[in-house]
Formats: sequence, structure tokens, C-alpha cells
Amino acid sequence: MLVINLAIMRSKPKHYTLEFKQKAVELSYAKGNVAQVCEDLNILPAVLYRWRKEQKNYGKNSFPGRGNPKMTDEQKEIARLKKQLKEAELERDNLKKGDWHLLRERQEKYRFIKQHLMKFPVEKMCNVLEVSKSGYYHWLKSGPSKLWQENQQLSSLIRDIFEDSFHSYGSPRIKAELEAIGFKISKPRVARIMKANYLYAKRKRKFKATTDSNHKYPTAPNLLNQCFKVARTNQVWVSDITYIQTKQGWSYLTVIIDLFNRKVVGWALSDNLTTEDTIVKAWQMAVKSTTLNQPLILHSDRGIQYASHRFTKLLKKYKGLVRQSMSRKGNCWDNAVAESFFKSLKVEWVYWHKYKLRSQAELSIFQWIETWYNTRRRHSYLGNRTIKEFEIDMYNQKLAA
Repeated sequence: MLVINLAIMRSKPKHYTLEFKQKAVELSYAKGNVAQVCEDLNILPAVLYRWRKEQKNYGKNSFPGRGNPKMTDEQKEIARLKKQLKEAELERDNLKKGDWHLLRERQEKYRFIKQHLMKFPVEKMCNVLEVSKSGYYHWLKSGPSKLWQENQQLSSLIRDIFEDSFHSYGSPRIKAELEAIGFKISKPRVARIMKANYLYAKRKRKFKATTDSNHKYPTAPNLLNQCFKVARTNQVWVSDITYIQTKQGWSYLTVIIDLFNRKVVGWALSDNLTTEDTIVKAWQMAVKSTTLNQPLILHSDRGIQYASHRFTKLLKKYKGLVRQSMSRKGNCWDNAVAESFFKSLKVEWVYWHKYKLRSQAELSIFQWIETWYNTRRRHSYLGNRTIKEFEIDMYNQKLAA
């Protein structure tokens, strides 16, 4: 049933924006793995290969990109230095293994001794690790316990999940991820294993506010009134703008989020705060990927971009189908979902990257939103399900009804 449902859901043709195609091609070259990029973006490999070929054949006028260029001497030198750096990091990590084992359980110390018998005497290792020789030989004879073996397997899985989440997952989401692949485990046990492996999720920091509500344009009433739970897709969209710092200057990220499944349906990254390059561009992406045939509320703060004649005139073209809603002045809680999204983006991703160029920031944001947040990231609001899992569950419920 699940396979059939997925096939039905994918049968609907998708329309991709020019920007999406450009970034998908660029990301495929950056990651060097077409299959993984296609899986993350939920597109067919043949489609991505076609985009790459078209970009190569037709140049920058259609799909700006690099195709498959020859590396310059400078690029070769950079690649060589990156390889050396990776090898140095691996060597550094190997040197730290001894210290790591000093802090592990007794059975882990015994395992360390067994792995290094050819390098050091058993007695010396026992003294350094503060375990007895008799205890080691007893362990060697009886073998590791079943619980220890389970913890070893779980530790490896948890480390992989933690790395895959960009160090953002705590024990609740890791527990959900383990259950999704068939492991039944309690949250306290996950937390203990994470602590033993020194895996700590990233903590939130403050970020700069962007709203410019000091304007003379009329504002809309607060129709949402902090009611963030809705019954269907395209019922309420929320939007906001934040800053992304680069060495070239500030970039400005505008997002539109569907409250039903918390999916980013439209976004734009610009080098200015004009209405045209912020909310209009994000709105065009959002409406291109869906059909608006039911009433929709668009909620935002009182920023000048949302209140401007350019944007309000655009919404009037929908003949009353789209209504604007705006937060009360100075009340950030009225747009809490968009604020929460920006906190997750900054904490899990942006604060850990240093962008020299605006183009680097744009590709990075594209990767986080399209290959992680909208596809694989688990959302607490959705019961620690991914957006894809949530959509499948809703689709199956609709069929069952």
C-alpha cells in the first residue's frame, strides 16, 4: 500500500523554478554525488543529468553553471590542499583515540588492550587504563557481554545519525530515527549513550531582527491570532525575512512556510531588501509549486515589504482568495513559527559556516532547505516525523476515510 501511495503521490507533474534547477545542478557538482542529490531533492537522476547537459550546451543564458570544466592550476592546488587537510584531520582523530578510550567503560578499555597487543605490553596498558590484568584475562575468556555489544552497535548508529543531522539532533529525534529503522529504545538510554560519546546537540543563540515597520503603508489585521494549527495545506502560510552575513555584505533570506506541514514552499535570498527581490520572488516560487483553489491566509509581520503597494497589488489579483494577516506591532509571538524556523536554520547551519561570497551562502541555504529541512529533518511539531513521512501518513488516512 505504501509503495502504491508513493507512486500515486509522485504521479503529479512537478514544475521547478529556474533558480531550483540552477541550484540543483550546482549542488550536484559541489557534492559530486548525483544519486544522493536526486534522493535528497526527490527528483529523477535522468532529470538532473538533462539539466546538467542543457546547462553545458546552452551556457549561462539558460542554466548558468560550470558544466564539466577543466580545473585550473589554482583549483588543482586548492583540491590538493583540501585533501592534505582531510588526511591531517584523520591523523589527529586517530591520535585522540587513546584518550577517548580512557573515558569509556571497563569493557571498552579491555577492547582497547586487545586491539593494541602488538604495540604495548598488557601489564603496562592495564596500569595506564587503571584496570586489573586478571579482569582483562577474565573478559578475554568470557567475551564481551550482550548488553555491551548492543551498546556498541547503538553507539555507532547514533553517531552516524548525529553527524547526518549536522549535530542538531538531541535524544528525542535520534530515538525517532532509530525507531524508523527498526530499533526500539527509550529516550533515556539514547541520552546516556550520547553523553558517553560526548554528542551534544547545538544550542540556540540570538539572531538579528529585520523588521522595518516604520512606514506609512496600511497594515492588515491579525487574522491568525497565534492559531498555528490548521486542517489542510495552503490554508495558512507564514512569512518572514532575516539576515545572512557574508564577507561581501548582508544577504536577506525571505521564506514562506505552510503551517499544515511546516514545509518551506517558497524562499528567496537577495542582496537587498526591496519588495521585488524579497517577498515577491518568494511568493512566485510558492505559487508556482501549487494550485490555489481554496482560501489562503498569508501572515507576516508589519514589514514594509509586505505592506507595500507592489505586494498588496499582487495579492489582489487573486480576487479575494488570498487574505493578508499581520502581527501586532512589537509582538514576535504572533509569527512564532517563522521565527522558530530562522532559529533552527541559524543554529543548525548558518552559525557553523563562514560565507565569503553571497553565491556560497545561496547554495548553502538551498542545500539546507531543499535536501534537509523539507525532506529528511524530523520536526517535533509533526511528532518527530519528517515532512515526507507526515504527508504519507495524511495521504493514507485520507484514503482510509
